[in-house]
Amino acid sequence: MPLINVYLRQGTTSEYRRNVSLGIHQAMVDVLKVPQDDQFHVFHEVSPDNFHMQPVVFGLRRGERAMFIQLSFNHRTAEQKAELFQAIVDNLGLFADVPEEDILMTINETARENWWAAGRVVDPTTGYDERMNDGPDGRCQ
Repeated sequence: MPLINVYLRQGTTSEYRRNVSLGIHQAMVDVLKVPQDDQFHVFHEVSPDNFHMQPVVFGLRRGERAMFIQLSFNHRTAEQKAELFQAIVDNLGLFADVPEEDILMTINETARENWWAAGRVVDPTTGYDERMNDGPDGRCQ
C-alpha cells in the first residue's frame, strides 16, 4: 500500500495531475509489482510564496513546474529503488511532459507492519499484500 505525496506549485490542471499520477503509478506497477488497484496519491499544490528552491540545484536549472515526490512504502533493494526512480522520470516525461530536471524524489521506507487498510491481507511469509508473490527473480510481483 504505497503512499505517494506530490508537492508542486499552484496552478496545474486536473488533467496534468492525473497524468503525473498515472506516470508514477505505472512505474510502481511495473517496477515494484504493486497491484493495479493499490494507488494512493495525494497532490499538494503550494502557493509560489511557500515553494522555495534555488533556480539551479546540483548544477541544473530547475523550472517553475519543479515537483517534489515523496514515496512511502516497505523496504526494497537499492536496485529496485534506482529502477523505480528512472521509470518515474521516464513516465513523467512521456505522460505529463515533465523534464527530468524538474523532478526531485525521496523514498521513506517503513516496516511492513506499519500499514493498515480494510480488506488488505498480508502474506506472513513475504510481508507484502497477498496479491503479490515472489517471482522467479526473487522480486515481489
